[in-house]
Amino acid sequence: MEPNVLNVVLGDLLVKPWYPSFYPEELVGRRVERLYVCQWCFKYSKELIPFLGHTKVCSLKDAPPPGTRIYAKDCYSIHEVDGEEHKLYSQNLSLFGKLFLDTKSVFYDVTTFLYYLLVNTNPMTGSRQVIGFFSKEKMSWDNNNLACILVFPPWQRQGLGQMLMGVSYELSRREGRIGGPEKPLSELGRRGYTAYWSATIARYILSVPMKRNVTLRDVSAATYILLEDIVTTLKEMKVLEHRPNTNKKSNSAPDEVPVLNKAKVRRWALENGVGLVPPVDANALTVEWTARDRREDAGGD
Repeated sequence: MEPNVLNVVLGDLLVKPWYPSFYPEELVGRRVERLYVCQWCFKYSKELIPFLGHTKVCSLKDAPPPGTRIYAKDCYSIHEVDGEEHKLYSQNLSLFGKLFLDTKSVFYDVTTFLYYLLVNTNPMTGSRQVIGFFSKEKMSWDNNNLACILVFPPWQRQGLGQMLMGVSYELSRREGRIGGPEKPLSELGRRGYTAYWSATIARYILSVPMKRNVTLRDVSAATYILLEDIVTTLKEMKVLEHRPNTNKKSNSAPDEVPVLNKAKVRRWALENGVGLVPPVDANALTVEWTARDRREDAGGD
């Protein structure tokens, strides 16, 4: 389907949506040439004058984004926003995100989700801009650590999606739960995750002594990536081999088992320029978040 919002204005940027919007028809209409979206709170209007009036008094104009800052590194930070506590903000963010996400389906029932805002701070002016986000369910029976992910188009192709994915897995590590993104993935999402998984697996292998035997379960335990995602990624990397199952104890057991070829992984890492530095610095998790985690672990409010 063709986008029904032809152009969207975010701050001083004019961006062309990729997909149809789910903005209320009674407010936006069936088709609009230009939609104005507040760069701070994501409220929207198809009329310029009311929009300009809002930008003068927006409560987030000179304030940090809502929620708790959980990560800060260089000019980037990530804020955790509770959809129930900041319902209108989360709804407006989701509606804006739908312009660039084909599979996003939750726009209004946001109370069961957490949103993680990627914030860029201008080092010269100190101004802050949300440039992407990911969301996840507060309670996922499938241990999904991410529901949807988006870096806004003007800031794509800078490796920021890898940062968001890295934070989602760092959250899994802190929670002690191996997980992954909600499936099925879009083609764009599949490519992004394959890049993240392959680089993460390669970094782990590079950190392990060459003579040490490494199983796929070892990789999963170290990276918090699901075993099925590891197998799929290793096949894409062409570093997975199958060897006779010497521990076969029943007729139902497979004749061959998948084995990781560490030498091929190291060669793959060299050919693809994968270094030892991950996209997320675990030490950059902020004091506010670690203090909150201690309170929750202790059963406090």
